[in-house]
Amino acid sequence: MEEIPFVFQYPWGRLQKEEFPLRGCWKKEFFKNNNDIVLELGCGKGEYTVGLAERDPSKNYIGIDIKGARMYTGATMALDKQMSNVAFIRTSIELIEKFFTPGEVSHIWITFPDPQMKKTTKRLTSTRFLNLYRKILAPGGVIHLKTDSPFLYTYTTLLARDNDSAIKVLFNTSDLYSETDTKGLNLDIRTHYEQQWLDRGLTIKYIAMTIDHDTPLEEVKEEIPEDTYRSYSRGYIQMPQLMDNINKEK
Repeated sequence: MEEIPFVFQYPWGRLQKEEFPLRGCWKKEFFKNNNDIVLELGCGKGEYTVGLAERDPSKNYIGIDIKGARMYTGATMALDKQMSNVAFIRTSIELIEKFFTPGEVSHIWITFPDPQMKKTTKRLTSTRFLNLYRKILAPGGVIHLKTDSPFLYTYTTLLARDNDSAIKVLFNTSDLYSETDTKGLNLDIRTHYEQQWLDRGLTIKYIAMTIDHDTPLEEVKEEIPEDTYRSYSRGYIQMPQLMDNINKEK
């Protein structure tokens, strides 16, 4: 990772010793253009970051994750393809203000995050994180969520509803791939994790929204039914629909 020129490793400890040098000057000093900056938060292997950058060279794409071993996959892919509109940052999402100035980011993608059903403040669409995002988003900047989780989808939909004076929903669907009109968005890039659930009959949910910079946000107060399954890396599968499909495969 240290040898890849567009990978920046700045965990919390390093940021205590030095400031990130590209904050506020990504376009001028790194990308050498004036194109929009798009972030993928919790990028994992970076498949979405690289996929979006390939399809739209008119924008600059930056993947952010704390786990370098996963990020290495996307970083080496972009290196092999000699892509000039891609970068990766290994850090915690909570530190995002350390890397971007107000208005420096045009879009934020959140692709298949842990729904964090027990801890509201850890959900990447919670008021805690939305308050961070709007500090760096340009006016009209868009937040995109793709998830397999009914819980996270419901939570985010209710959050937008309860804060409709601050949040404007641009697109909302509980079954993305049944939509015939996705308004020209690059929504058909499928990560390895996403394909796992599609292969077993789950629907993919998607929300796109903008948020203003000043209106106070309120957390969701309603109880939301928890997901009845876990991804393979987090435990066993309980959802009857999944079990039926798995048994058929056998």
